[in-house]
Amino acid sequence: MQAHEISARAAALLPGLIEDLEKLVAIPSVAFPGYPPEPVERMAEQTLRMFQEAGFTGARLMDVPTGYPPIYGEIPGPEGSPVVVLYAHYDVQPAPPEQGWTSDPWTATRKDGRIYGRGAADDKGGLVTHLGTLKIFDGRPPCTVKLILEGMEETESNLEAFVEANPELFACDLFVICDMGNLRVGEPALTTALRGDVACVVTVRTLEHPLHSGVFGGPAPDAMMALARLLSTLHDDAGDVAVQGVSRGVWTGAELSEEDFRSSADILDGVRLTGTGRIGDQLWAHPSINAIGLDMTDIAGSSNVLIPEARAKISMRIVPGSDPGKELDALVEHLRTHAPWGAQVEVRRTKEAPPFLCDTGGPGYATARSALAEAYGKPAGEAGCGGSIPLLRTLQQAAPGAEFVLWGPEDVAASRIHSSDESVDPREIESMVVAQALLLQRLGARDE
Repeated sequence: MQAHEISARAAALLPGLIEDLEKLVAIPSVAFPGYPPEPVERMAEQTLRMFQEAGFTGARLMDVPTGYPPIYGEIPGPEGSPVVVLYAHYDVQPAPPEQGWTSDPWTATRKDGRIYGRGAADDKGGLVTHLGTLKIFDGRPPCTVKLILEGMEETESNLEAFVEANPELFACDLFVICDMGNLRVGEPALTTALRGDVACVVTVRTLEHPLHSGVFGGPAPDAMMALARLLSTLHDDAGDVAVQGVSRGVWTGAELSEEDFRSSADILDGVRLTGTGRIGDQLWAHPSINAIGLDMTDIAGSSNVLIPEARAKISMRIVPGSDPGKELDALVEHLRTHAPWGAQVEVRRTKEAPPFLCDTGGPGYATARSALAEAYGKPAGEAGCGGSIPLLRTLQQAAPGAEFVLWGPEDVAASRIHSSDESVDPREIESMVVAQALLLQRLGARDE
């Protein structure tokens, strides 16, 4: 099949793929603890049916000890042809009203040329990209294709344990991870580096019990104020991470402009960006630290007392190539040694997700890059991603000779994944279908 035929087929398939996307967005498949299981189970069944109809007739829900099941399937190709694993996930982030959605997150809403809804980009857009790729070939791709669709990517993943228990299912030449995207619509880029994520919970104590602020305020130290001062030591005045021993690097791939970054992040007027250096360095080659949770008295229940204990959850994104254990060591040591006024500090380690670097020197990556460039009609660049996917390291161990391609329809500048008004541009889905079809076509032809 010629490239122009693939492009024509993708264009003809797009309306149906958008209908599929609308059906999937309507299912609130939040796999987080405390959310109802029925929508996630319904999403798994709906996704399975769609992929069975697209060619994975033997696809099935896999048995797992806990959590929601991954979907696995295989379509054998010609004997001796390369083996490609297609990955995406069917669960999504929550969409609480306080996020400030301007349309119903569970109704795919078309406006400004985009489709809005929770999961429209992350990662139900990835699901329909895989569906379109299979439909290009009428369910009979030119090489062996395996499918793995995860049901708990956004929460405590159970897929890593499944891979470790069934490594033979993941033996392949190339993993195609369709859970990423370009920096901007229409500008092709492969993701080659993922920051890792380490986290801990720091507890600061100063008093045996609450004290009346009028009677004791002044000389008696308040734990919340001590915690605030401790957190402030994690950055210097410019906003750069000030923890000694944390790794830094230099980003050499595609750059995201300050204008695009500010627009994507919806930073308020007059608020300056934090940190120094280029945006690309800060996003993909420098560490970042955030307090993502806080435990103490809420405002509604507050009274005139000094707080004896305050607790914060700290997340630090770490650079590709670094060791998560050593990076977390540095953060923990900083927290233990920088508390003011002799406050007691306890730090509990909660997460060590490794970063990931793609090998960009193999034939599969080269084929993917040329396919992406042809699909978009311009050279493909390379980008990083701040999100960590620990599963990739597990897949790498299960199939040590396999290459990785990370891409997808989630354009960074506008998709707003995990946030309110998440959206996807249908043109990105169409172009990614073309790119993936060209990739499979060329991989199949390589061994003829």
